[in-house]
Amino acid sequence: MAAPGGGGAYSFSLTTFSPSGKLVQIEHALAAVAGGTTSLGIKATNGVVLATEKKSPSLLLDTSMIEKVAPVCPNIGFVYSGMGPDFRVLVAKARKIAQAYWKVYGEYPPTKVLVQEVAAVVQKATQRGGVRPYGISLLIAGWDAHRGQSLWQIDPSGSYWAWKASAIGKNMVNGKTFLEKRYNDDLSLEDAIHTALLTLKEGFEGQMTEHTIEIGVVTVPTAEQLQKHSGERLAPTFRKLSEAEVRDYLAL
Repeated sequence: MAAPGGGGAYSFSLTTFSPSGKLVQIEHALAAVAGGTTSLGIKATNGVVLATEKKSPSLLLDTSMIEKVAPVCPNIGFVYSGMGPDFRVLVAKARKIAQAYWKVYGEYPPTKVLVQEVAAVVQKATQRGGVRPYGISLLIAGWDAHRGQSLWQIDPSGSYWAWKASAIGKNMVNGKTFLEKRYNDDLSLEDAIHTALLTLKEGFEGQMTEHTIEIGVVTVPTAEQLQKHSGERLAPTFRKLSEAEVRDYLAL
């Protein structure tokens, strides 16, 4: 008897390719991502913005304890769509990777290096029996002295790409379409934040408030800041906006 989900007998196996060349469990993981809340990222000339919906399943839940945008190290932050528990696991692993890099090299990892390491962790979960793929996609924003500001995406297959702007989650298609129309290479960080809010508003159900939106930003250090801290640890370039700051942006 064929298994539900359209993958036949192959839908139960992670390590066996279907005749069409697919690992069906990864397709199911992508479906979990597509059912998650919308998240997006936009790269600007002087930074990167991550934004996501933060909806509570119950009015009784303390939304201040819900974290969808997470700092990994002072220069890099994550946001996700999909399964929250999987996100917590990957954030913990990413933080360990970043600290291990610091202990060896005396600096936090460049964004691409951390992306490659996290993508390798995700990919390993698609190649062994007894595990399942991570049911999330990640958007990763960071700054480093090698590449400057950058925005990356990791999918449940372990694939990763660099983006100028991207959206994931249930409103991904409409979000990307909106971003394609609004994005340009001269976008400032302030404009990118406004564009992110407008993009989320396109498919948002209910009222957008500082309690239902979470935003993280990467700010590019100035030449003076880089020179001043030469040989020293830079001030953090990634931070989450406070609820008061989000409220101010929504009021504009």
